[in-house]
Amino acid sequence: MKNKLIFNLLGLILFISPSFSQNRILNLDDAINIALENNRDIKLAKMTVEKAGAAVDEAFGYALPSLDLNGTFTHFLRKPKMPFPDFGALLKNATYSILFDENVIPRDNSKFIPVETQLQSFAQSNNYEAQLLLTQTLFSSTVFRGIGASKIYFNLSKAELNNTISKTVLSVQTTFYGVLLAKQLYEITNASFLNAQDNLRNVKALFDQGLVSEFDMLQAEVQVENIRPLVLQMENTLKSAKDGLKVLLGIPQEEPIEIIGDIVYTPEELPDEYDLISEALQSNFGLKSLDLKKQVDEAFIQIDVSEYWPNIAAFGSYSYAGSSDKWNFQNYSSLTVGLSFSINLWKGNRTKNRIEQSTITYKQTEEQMNLYKDFLITQVRAKYSELKRVQTLVDAQNKNVKVAERAYEIAKVRYKEGTGNQLEIQNADIALKQARTNYIQSVHSYLVTKFEMDQLLGRTNQEYLLKYETE
Repeated sequence: MKNKLIFNLLGLILFISPSFSQNRILNLDDAINIALENNRDIKLAKMTVEKAGAAVDEAFGYALPSLDLNGTFTHFLRKPKMPFPDFGALLKNATYSILFDENVIPRDNSKFIPVETQLQSFAQSNNYEAQLLLTQTLFSSTVFRGIGASKIYFNLSKAELNNTISKTVLSVQTTFYGVLLAKQLYEITNASFLNAQDNLRNVKALFDQGLVSEFDMLQAEVQVENIRPLVLQMENTLKSAKDGLKVLLGIPQEEPIEIIGDIVYTPEELPDEYDLISEALQSNFGLKSLDLKKQVDEAFIQIDVSEYWPNIAAFGSYSYAGSSDKWNFQNYSSLTVGLSFSINLWKGNRTKNRIEQSTITYKQTEEQMNLYKDFLITQVRAKYSELKRVQTLVDAQNKNVKVAERAYEIAKVRYKEGTGNQLEIQNADIALKQARTNYIQSVHSYLVTKFEMDQLLGRTNQEYLLKYETE
């Protein structure tokens, strides 16, 4: 019974374990989508877009009515007092004055009392007030300019997000094809290793028949052992390339992956160089961001200038209040409407100096744009020249591979017929491996340069940009 249980457990483990060891298969599109989901720079740029959208709503809020409710309650522990004429003396003097004027009693000026100032309180101990205040901006250049600036900033944040997506796509493309290149180089080296092993088997067979010398067999063995470390080196290079891609994609290092794809050269006719430069100046994501940055700087200048303009607002206020000494409040209400007008006459030249700073920032951005345009033109020309150069090499390298393959076959046939030697086979194998390496490296260089050119031209797949489209 115990042995049967162990047997079942072993069977279950063998059944389940392959699922854990399966490699995660990725093509280029899969890798790009994974990177776009996990890339932290994109997440930060997306948050910036959302923040800019909230800023637009906030700017619109300043143009909408503002309704405030205020309430206060005060209790005097000691009532405030102020100097005021003595009401008792005033009343007594007024009474005698009437009596004298009406001849009710004989006039006697000694009856009048000097009126002196006394500290008196006119406040009640308990007071409250509730106020509802409605304010509507009628004219404020700062508010209106701020709405426009916030919209431009929102567009700038979207452009920066697209720029980040474009750079991420390029990073994945170059890294992905770097893995494919390492894989191809490993296969080329391994093919050379297999050729050497096959050659060693043939030489041993001929040596056993006494048709070749021991020296030839030893040369064939040395050739195999010389290639073996290169195979291991290429295998490690491939593993390191995959690990680098995992880091870029945000995949755990312990998760095995398998890359599918081919480094294939597709002949195509390149457009005119000046057309490419014009397209780059029109569509490059980085240049678009700088142009929007310049528009934002210009809007900030207008916001600073708007401080010279007046602010006009309408308001309405309703208040309800009461006061008492013994908590028996006397209540009353009031309703007020009106207009307010304010304009700054002088702020110690602060507005002028702020405008000057904003203008300098605008000019700095303009210079950055010009510098970036020069850099962009230089990069497009360099990539264009590189594409033209590699195009001329790829066909030649492809023909060279076919020649090297033919030469290797001839060297093997010559050796079997006894008219050749091991040195010819070794040289032919080295030439074949070098020809294949040169060809695949040329095609890889062409594809990577093309990816870089597309990024400069703003040709990032719209599917990736729409993935984060924000209204």
